Amino acid sequence: MFVGDYSQWLPPPPEEPPPRPRLTPRQERLLMRILAFNIVLLVVAPIGGATVLQAIAAWLQAR
Repeated sequence: MFVGDYSQWLPPPPEEPPPRPRLTPRQERLLMRILAFNIVLLVVAPIGGATVLQAIAAWLQAR
């Protein structure tokens, strides 16, 4: 029966993952502006979409 002698070789220690890059202040401001714009569109877009759909429906009924 084979008996392994592991005293000669040890596996390398696990590598630590690289640290996550931090956002610069400029990138943080841009991200906040994009998020604010998306939140505004979340409220405004359905209203605008409903208006467009009502206009199309009124146009189709007038024909």
